Parts: sequence; structure tokens; C-alpha cells
Amino acid sequence: MTLAGIELAYLIKEIGEKTQGCYVSNIYGINRNSLLFKMRHPDKPDTMLMISSIGLWTTSKKIDPIEPNKLLRRLRSDLLRSKIEKIEQVGTERIAYLTFSNFDNRFVLIIEFFGEGNILLCNYNKKILALMHSIDVRHRQLRVGLEYKPPPQDGIDIIDLEKKEFKEALLTSTSIGKIIGRSLGLPKKYVEEIIRLSSIDRAKPSNEISEEEFEALFDVIKTTISSVINGKHDPTIITDGEESDVFPIRFSDDNTKAREVSSFNEGLDIIFTEQILQKGKSLYSKEAEKRISELQNRLEEQKNAIRIVQEKSKNIADVANLLFSLQSEGKSKLSDPKVIEVMKNQDTELIKEKGISMVKINDAKVRIEPDAPLPSIASVLFDESKKQKGAINSIEKLIKKTEDQLEKTIAKGEIAKGAVGFSDIRKKSWYERYRWFFTSDGMLAVGGRDGSSNSALVRKHMENDDKIFHAEINGSPFFILKDRSETLMPLSLEETAQATVCFSRAWQVSGHGLSSFWVKPDQIKKAAPTGQSMGKGSFMIYGTRNFIKVASLKLAVGILKEDENFLLVSGPVEPIKKNCLCYVIIEPGGSPISDVAKKIRAEFNKSDDKFQKLFVVDDYVRALPTGSSKITSTGTQKLI
Repeated sequence: MTLAGIELAYLIKEIGEKTQGCYVSNIYGINRNSLLFKMRHPDKPDTMLMISSIGLWTTSKKIDPIEPNKLLRRLRSDLLRSKIEKIEQVGTERIAYLTFSNFDNRFVLIIEFFGEGNILLCNYNKKILALMHSIDVRHRQLRVGLEYKPPPQDGIDIIDLEKKEFKEALLTSTSIGKIIGRSLGLPKKYVEEIIRLSSIDRAKPSNEISEEEFEALFDVIKTTISSVINGKHDPTIITDGEESDVFPIRFSDDNTKAREVSSFNEGLDIIFTEQILQKGKSLYSKEAEKRISELQNRLEEQKNAIRIVQEKSKNIADVANLLFSLQSEGKSKLSDPKVIEVMKNQDTELIKEKGISMVKINDAKVRIEPDAPLPSIASVLFDESKKQKGAINSIEKLIKKTEDQLEKTIAKGEIAKGAVGFSDIRKKSWYERYRWFFTSDGMLAVGGRDGSSNSALVRKHMENDDKIFHAEINGSPFFILKDRSETLMPLSLEETAQATVCFSRAWQVSGHGLSSFWVKPDQIKKAAPTGQSMGKGSFMIYGTRNFIKVASLKLAVGILKEDENFLLVSGPVEPIKKNCLCYVIIEPGGSPISDVAKKIRAEFNKSDDKFQKLFVVDDYVRALPTGSSKITSTGTQKLI
């Protein structure tokens, strides 16, 4: 499906209200023409805004990255932390303009929803800074460095449609169905329903309709436009074969294929998400199918080569046996007429190539001494037959290798298609922005991910009864143990110390044997002493430090069930094993973080296929410590 101009007008109004006062906290690349903007507001829940050449909508789903988006790096560079000022549209043109401000800079992100679609980043004067793809046609050019020019406007502005200009548009012999679609820029689904509700023959020339028909047609058009733009919706998804479309308003109740949705935006989220996923699966399928076809052809050629070599070896051995039998009949030379005749019957002959004598057996050629006794020549042929059999062993090894490659490619293709999925976005607890886990004693431990989150964690969430952890190495997070017990809980202290060291730079350098220490909140000073400075996420620590030695670098990643939700969590091995439905244990070294994330995801998906939709690869990456890791064991359990 494609967005109509009047549908975009409604979406721009609705999204503008949702994102008012929001800033861009992150941007994710989905595919080459789709990006997901995470919009954050100080007092409101996050809004996930999908910006794509096929549409603009807020989403409750986070789609796995499918392919690189060439605009992602530039958009992150210019738009992260920027505030969205306004979203607008010119008339009902299928173009959206999103204006962002960031300190002294202002940018305009332009999305075109017609043709192949386009996404362009411009400065405030509409000079193009980056774009999805360049255009060079007769009436417009789009490329970096040029000023953005929209295409020439066609038709009538239907938002402020006047009777007089609409009547003038009908002064033609073109059928009424075509003229409505052409002059008002409405898609087929609206044209057909408007004609039906007006009780006019769609093939009737537009200059032949009566005044009564004109009034009925004009009223239906105005009512339809007003209902769509002002949100007077009764939205449904209608599927016809493999095609699905979202109708913001219901024209009739006799469509048995209609599926109700709570909002037009929800319908778009369902349809457009499925459209992106299907295109992604098709992309992976084509790549896998191409490789599978290549390997299947190679395998067939190798098997055919074995058949040829086997036949060649047998033919040579048959001639060798024949020569032995002829020798027992008193024949001693190849030049004997009887030998020549018998050989001829076996498609065998004596030939010379560049002065070298050979026996040609079908297509095989074996070098011989023509005057040698028949047993000697037969022996040479037997040796060649054995040599051919040796080649069969080599080809069989190649066949086994190709079969293994084919099996792995098929499996990878299925995994790749399965990796094209999405996770539902839910409202998260505050601590899920950080590293976190529940200790074996049931206490919450929360740690920073970097300098910024270290700072935010300590400044916003440190309370009087907490214990603050840090490792004895540069590049350590701060961990807060939310300790409400009246006595010390040694196991919780040890597990938090373990997490602090493992999530530090120690993991990257395999720094075994380090210690972590904990202090009380009143020992943490958020400002540097006079005349000194501290880096972001650093704090001054005073007084006695309580050290805990960490014997090994081990972590676990698991899926925790909390009420009706499933959470991805990482931390020390014992509490993860104790609390999680499934888990893996990891140690430093081995594979890059992205590869380990994919392996863990595949492992967990085997436990329950619903996890595939709940967590994307990026979620697993965020759960892992920085640096390479290896999986040492896995496990599952049923929790009561």
C-alpha cells in the first residue's frame, strides 16, 4: 500500500502532537530506505517514530536491522540530541518536512512518499546535505549541494476544495472515475468508494453529470476528506489475496474481509512492518538461493566427474584384461592384425600425438611403448586404471566438502530469514537503561554502561542505604547495590563485585585476579577538589574502601520472566541460573560481540520461538560486556 496525501495530513498532525517537546535520543537503521527514531521527552514516555520512503508512523515494534542504511551515520551525527520543532506538509502533497534544532544548528529532514520514495537531510535553507538517492530528470535535480526543490504540484488542493474549481476540473470528456483520481490526487480505494456512495457510473464522462450528481459527489468528497484529516476514523485492515491496505474510515459494513484496528496508525504499523519484514526475508532468500544454486551445480558437476572417471577406469581395466587374454592365445604385439581388430571393437586404437605413441580408449589416452610385449602394455594400463581410481577418492572428498557447504548454507539461509524479525516495545523500568541483575538474595544491582550513564546512575539513583562499587582498573563502571537489609549480605556483595569487574575493561584484556571495592553513598563526592578536574562519569571517593577479590571472569546471559514480561538480563552466573528460564555462560576471548550475540539469540530461540519476536540482536549486544566472548555452557529450567 501507499500513503494518500490526506492520510499523511492526518499523520503529520497526530505525530506532531505526540512528538512535541521531544528530542532524538537514538536512530536505528532498519533497511536502505527505513530508519527508526527514538524520541525522548523529559516527562512523557518515549515515542518510536518510523521514517521510511513508504510511510511515516509511530510504532510499537523494533525491527531487526536488515541491511545498511547509508544515511544512518550522517543523521546520527547531525540529529542526535536535537529537538523536533515541527512537522509539516504543503497542501496534501505526499512530502513531509521535519525540522530539528540542535544548539545553533537547524536541519530539515524531507521524506518523499511517491515513486521510489526518498529521504533527504537539508540545512535550514533547504540545501541538500545527504540523501537516499540522487535524481536528475527534466523538471528537477536532487543531489548533495543543490537546493531542494519539490516536484511541480499537480491537481487541486483538496483540503480547501471549492465547488467552482472542482466544477471546472470536470469540464472534460474524461470519465468521472479517472478525473477524480487525477485532479484530486486520491488513490483508487477512495475513488471507488466515493463513486459508489455518490451513485454515479464511474465510466460516465465528467462533463455529462447532472447538477444533482455533482452536489452529491462534492458532499461525499468533502465529508471523506474531513473525516480522514480530522481523525474521525473507523479504521480497518482489508486483505485481498496477498495485498493488504489500511482504511482510516469504513465506507461500508458489507466487506467480510475487514479487520478492525484501534487506530489508523496501528493499522499502518501492522501493514508497513510486515511489508518491511517480507522484503527483508526476500532479500536474504535471494542471496541464499543464489549460493545454494551455485553449490548444487558444483555438486552435480563433481558427481558427474566421478561417473566419468569410474567409466574411464573400468574401460582401461577392461582393455588391459583383454590384452592378457590375447597373450594367452599366442598374440604378443599390438601390431598383430587380430589384436588391432579386437581393440577396435572395444573403441580402442593405437595413435601418435607429437611423435608419442598412445593407446586411445574411448576418450582416455595412455602413453605406451608400442613394441613392448602385451603383458607389459597391460600392466601400464592397469596402473593407469588404479591412478584413475585414486582420482575418484579426491573427487569424493570434494563432494563431501561441497555437501557440507550446501547444508550449512541452507541452514544459514533459514537462520538469516529467521533473524528478520521484530520485538514489541514495552514500557521499561528505570534500571533497564543500565546494566542490571537481581542478586541471589533478591537485591537489585545496577551499573553504568559508559561515562554518561555512570554519571546519570550516581547522580539520579544513588540513595542513602545503597552500596557503591567500582573495580581496581581504569574503565570500570559504577555499580549500585540497592541494599535495604539491616545486616550485610555477603553473597550479594560478592556478586555485585563480580559484575563490576566483568563489565570493566578487565574483560577486554582478560585481566584475572582483580578486586572490586564498595563504599557508602556519603563517601562519594560529585565535584572535584578545588583546582582539579574529573572526566565525565568520574567521582571522588573518600574514606575506607571495602575490597572484594574476584577470582574469575565469568558472566551469564539469561531470559527472566517478570509478571507477563520477559526480560533479557546479564550478570554473575549463579543468580542468572537461579532466576532465568534459559541462560548461557560466557568467558572472555573467542568471537566478536556481534557474533556471540547472534549465537546466544539462536540458542534462546530454540528454547521458545516467541523469544525471536521479543528480542533483536542489538538487545543481546547490549547485554554483553565489551570485547570478545565465548560460550562455555548453556542451560534451561522450568521455574515455579
